[in-house]
Amino acid sequence: MKSREKDIFKVTLAGGAVNVVLLAFKFVAGILGHSAAMIADAVHSLSDFITDLIVLIFVHISGKPQDKSHDYGHGKYETLALTIIGIALLIVAVGIFSSGAQRIAAWYHGEQIEAPGMLALWAALVSIILKELTYRYTILKARQLDSPALEANAWHHRSDALSSIGTAVGIGGAVLLGKRWAVLDPIASIVVGAFIVKVAVELILQGMRDLLEHSLPDDVEDEIMQIAQSEPDVIEPHDLRTRRIGNRYAIELHILMSGSITLAKAHDHADSIEDQLKQRFGENTHVAIHMEPAETENPT
Repeated sequence: MKSREKDIFKVTLAGGAVNVVLLAFKFVAGILGHSAAMIADAVHSLSDFITDLIVLIFVHISGKPQDKSHDYGHGKYETLALTIIGIALLIVAVGIFSSGAQRIAAWYHGEQIEAPGMLALWAALVSIILKELTYRYTILKARQLDSPALEANAWHHRSDALSSIGTAVGIGGAVLLGKRWAVLDPIASIVVGAFIVKVAVELILQGMRDLLEHSLPDDVEDEIMQIAQSEPDVIEPHDLRTRRIGNRYAIELHILMSGSITLAKAHDHADSIEDQLKQRFGENTHVAIHMEPAETENPT
């Protein structure tokens, strides 16, 4: 197993351990504390645990080297994991939103909602602290390792922390203000659901952009062109094509050089550009450079 893959596994397993502890605590607190918001939060933690498993599986696959069937490697599997995490989050969010809306509708029609207990409030406060710490650790490692799947999982941890804030506010209001305000509990679950929808949609869009071969950002492409243009004897870099393959970039471009220079020298310039691009964007960057002779005036 490669060093990067091992690091991602360690981070994901640490987050998974936190999720297991929290989902058990939240389910118990939600059931004993009669809190729909806390049960919704527990379901969110369960989805976190499931996405941890997805990351472990797909990062292992994406770390495999290129083979006969995958000339560009298996990096897209990591992007696929990102998209699956977003879809899982969206499904969870819709379920939470729907459940909360049904309880509010029942309350509106006269059904009494049982006020949550202090155990549910304590569970929410513990979740906020643990999940925020897990987010900060995971997002730091994700950026160091340049892992989109790990970054998506970090945001899943952050969404759980923020949802627990909404849960704590709703449960706290219901506990402190009495049974008349017990409806704050399902209202909090709806707020949680709405927030998770936003995060889920952003993750899905990010994953789909990479899966559909979306070009790299303009500032990155500008930097690539500047590196090519700065190479001696290169007249005009053009026809730049870029995309992401998991955690690495794929760069293809054409360069014009004088037709009078030797093939060996032209090849050296192309190698120099490739080396500079790999130094800037990582050794695993895929670089393909097509050399073309510039048109020269015929002597009179």
